[in-house]
Amino acid sequence: SLHYVVSLKKGKSLRQNLKEHGLLEDFLKKHPYNLPLTNYMDVSMYYRTISISTPAQDFSVLFNTGSSNLWVPSMYCSSPACTNHNRFNPSDSSTYEATSENVSIQYGTGSMTGILSYNTVQVGGIVDTIQIFGLSETEPGSFLYYSPFDGILGLAFPSISSSGATPVFDNMMNEGLVSQDLFSSGSFVMFGGIDSSYYSGSLNLIPLSAETYWEITMDSVTMNGETIACSGGCQAIIDTGTSLLAGPSTGISNIEFYIGASDGTISCSAMSSLPNIVFTINGIKFPVPPSAYIIDNSGSFSPGFEGIDIPISSGELWILGDVFIRQYYVVFDRANNQVDLAPVA
Repeated sequence: SLHYVVSLKKGKSLRQNLKEHGLLEDFLKKHPYNLPLTNYMDVSMYYRTISISTPAQDFSVLFNTGSSNLWVPSMYCSSPACTNHNRFNPSDSSTYEATSENVSIQYGTGSMTGILSYNTVQVGGIVDTIQIFGLSETEPGSFLYYSPFDGILGLAFPSISSSGATPVFDNMMNEGLVSQDLFSSGSFVMFGGIDSSYYSGSLNLIPLSAETYWEITMDSVTMNGETIACSGGCQAIIDTGTSLLAGPSTGISNIEFYIGASDGTISCSAMSSLPNIVFTINGIKFPVPPSAYIIDNSGSFSPGFEGIDIPISSGELWILGDVFIRQYYVVFDRANNQVDLAPVA
């Protein structure tokens, strides 16, 4: 059966990297938390090595369900962020195919511009022969400079892929490289399969509300049975590229007020009495305990929430990042356009 486990390294967080270089305060002044979809400050994110081209050139990439493009730094790029990461060299590749197309991607905390080309890409045991990917020419700003990964591998839908480039998983499906059109995520990503030993109970099936990001409808956000946000329903995306739980600033303020967080910190003594935060989705309760939503910054505790106001036609949008995903085994099912969730074993 064609399914492959891609084990992920748990890397140092961006916060740790910046702190070690004495640059944290300066970075926080320049980048107040105000933009969505890739804020890796607090939580060590999961990334792994893939290889591109023949002979192989290796890159560590962030597996990101909040975007759809694959790109890596290239020899054409002289931004500081490229100089301290692995760069792709087309002249060393016998399987490189150039195109004349450009690509430009804006993430919440960084961006890249470059050109598209085709090559063989190997992810785990899967060899994806004619994959379109981006070669960066510019990676402005300091965010990508300090990131522990070289590039990003997007796992969302083709509809949001920059320049219409076919995403890696779509190419795998099209080439018949996976036995099922789904991938699943625990502390690893498994392409084409589900490993039931990693979750307890049964999988809860949740239909997607849009085929863009992995977007679902959420019924409410409650604590101690009291609705504190998303009353009357809202939209949420499951995003492995975002570390925290992000939502509309009013909802996040309510949560922080409810748990007694002042100035972004929580007293150690208050920790033991904090309630679960419960996300009800498709009528099913998905609790996240304080041990998951409170982040321990070596002795001082801060809530793992972030206020982000993203205007969407249907009201408010929440981003269920790693703080949520770590509690649940997630199946990203392209065959049925749904996600399946079960508590991690």
